Amino acid sequence: MLSQNTINIVKSTVPVLEVHGEAITKRFYEMMFNNHPELLNIFNHANQKQGRQQKALANTVYAAAKYIDNLEAIVPVVTQIAHKHRSLGIQAEHYPIVGKHLILAIKDVLKDAATEEIISAWEEAYGVIAEVFINVEADMYQQTEQLEGGWKGFRRFIVDRMVKENNVITSFYLKPEDGGKIATYEPGQYISIQLKIPGEKYTHIRQYSLSDSPNRDYYRISVKEESGNGEKPDGIVSNYLHNHVKEGEILNVSAPAGEFVLDTSKQSPIVLLSGGVGITPMISMLNAISENNPDRETTFIHAAINGEFHAMKEHVQSIASKHDNIRSFVVYERPTEKDVEDCSFDKSGFINLEWLMSILLSNQADFYFCGPVPFMKAIYHALKTWEVPDENIHYEFFGPAGSLEEQEKEPAVSEV
Repeated sequence: MLSQNTINIVKSTVPVLEVHGEAITKRFYEMMFNNHPELLNIFNHANQKQGRQQKALANTVYAAAKYIDNLEAIVPVVTQIAHKHRSLGIQAEHYPIVGKHLILAIKDVLKDAATEEIISAWEEAYGVIAEVFINVEADMYQQTEQLEGGWKGFRRFIVDRMVKENNVITSFYLKPEDGGKIATYEPGQYISIQLKIPGEKYTHIRQYSLSDSPNRDYYRISVKEESGNGEKPDGIVSNYLHNHVKEGEILNVSAPAGEFVLDTSKQSPIVLLSGGVGITPMISMLNAISENNPDRETTFIHAAINGEFHAMKEHVQSIASKHDNIRSFVVYERPTEKDVEDCSFDKSGFINLEWLMSILLSNQADFYFCGPVPFMKAIYHALKTWEVPDENIHYEFFGPAGSLEEQEKEPAVSEV
């Protein structure tokens, strides 16, 4: 338990963290990786280069300070981060390293303003926060390992099959090399792929949503090939998978994880909205509904640039044609002449509230969405304007989470 004095001191730093948080986390990563370069085998290098990880950690530190007297308030965020950590292989012994360098970064950025009293309070607070994470993650490791077909760490999987879904997305069907059972998962969860890429000094790990329903003898991920060359930070792993990995090769895979999951206990109407490669977790949810919940009213809406960039279109159409409870809509930002000739879409441009209200009976539904950040911000603001209750709005960021409300300072998923 933290003393009231410690709580007061930590909470007094909230305004400072709001201003200097990202500077502190940027310096934190610089110092930590300089002293412990081996940690670059775990962290997403692209998120570091783009500043996404620094911002996510800054938001998390800010939230921890703000709610230091009521850490239960950030339990959902802790759980979400813990899923990431378990999937990446973060261990309890990493936390003292993180704590040491976070304190050093606070001192380095705030200089004389980081008084001995403030540093002492933050050291104490970090110990409590770290213990919460370590305990939650320890439970997750144990639960995952004890699942039928579960395992700890990374397991070798064979690329059994590769299917090109469109111009930029390919599906990889993965089966365990040992021929054993694999852990089931909840629709919407992801796995981590660990790669040692020739010419790269450090290992790369990326999370990819599972794009099929559970209880198969394989895992399927559907990966978008990034534009540009292999030097593009956010395309290193996806481009390697597309251009170098062949059927029969081995990939290291972590057990499924993630909090963005379909609530299968509910029977309320559900709306699944996706943009681009954000279709992957939505397909998993759609397949699960069609197989296990044929009476649940479901609306599937996908947005793409045009038909050439539309993955799994025929699959969704087939499901909708076979199930009276499922409707499907397509929105193309810039439809091609062929798209127009084939009448293969329902709306051109972007999804907006007026159009959503025209195709949905009411706002009394559970809304799940995933896609590029601008897409998600647009959907989020449309739903909020329509007064959809917060508990009915569910979304997933690819990579470190951010806020869909620019003016708000919210907790975000961090890999530390």
